[in-house]
Amino acid sequence: MSCDMPDRIAIKVGDRQTTALTYAADGLSRLAATLVLAHGAGANQSSRFMVDFATALADRGIDVLTFNFLYTEERRKVPDRTPLLEACYRAVIEAARSHAPFAGNKAFIGGKSMGGRMATHLAAADDAPAAALSGVVVLGYPLHPPGKSEQLRIEHLPRINVPVLIIQGERDPFGSPDELRPHFASLGEQATIHAVAGGDHSLAVRSVRLQPDHTTGRFPPPYRGVRAEQPDLPGIVITWMQQHL
Repeated sequence: MSCDMPDRIAIKVGDRQTTALTYAADGLSRLAATLVLAHGAGANQSSRFMVDFATALADRGIDVLTFNFLYTEERRKVPDRTPLLEACYRAVIEAARSHAPFAGNKAFIGGKSMGGRMATHLAAADDAPAAALSGVVVLGYPLHPPGKSEQLRIEHLPRINVPVLIIQGERDPFGSPDELRPHFASLGEQATIHAVAGGDHSLAVRSVRLQPDHTTGRFPPPYRGVRAEQPDLPGIVITWMQQHL
């Protein structure tokens, strides 16, 4: 397991600047692939989810670059408008390509929730082929606001022309896997939707109450009344990326 701390780099976005963190892949298992991973609307790149996910990927061979969108870098709570979010993401992709330790890597982009949606925007852009993207990884696609299933965020999806992996919780109030499937169907085999049984929008699996053994009256390990089997999400991402290298 790699124990290196991520390196911090500054990235220019027009006349402004944001911060990125680079997680170098473990040398013994390095796969020559970079994943640029964007945070969701409510937390920056230093959130536990982002740090843990990036670290897990790096420990298993993926170079990862996370970053702050400008609004979180500037400690504002309300996300920027889509064009500025996209401009920031584009600048970060270029920085990842020019980062010497990641030279020669295949480039993947993605993110959690809003960050993943912005990645799909870039993959659907007219210049997406010029960006030579190998694929997109979305950790919880926000198909619609909770309770507002008529407000769909789907207009750009048919224009995506690279492979896409969407990991979606079955209990996600922003859209279940079954809700997503018709809107990604136009991508055919390019789209993979992995449903997380019992998962919410953060892909956390709700604890399941266990019954004690009927003969001993004891709960099975870890000797508590609840257990949640968390899936190996980094492993799912790595397996999918290996298929598209």
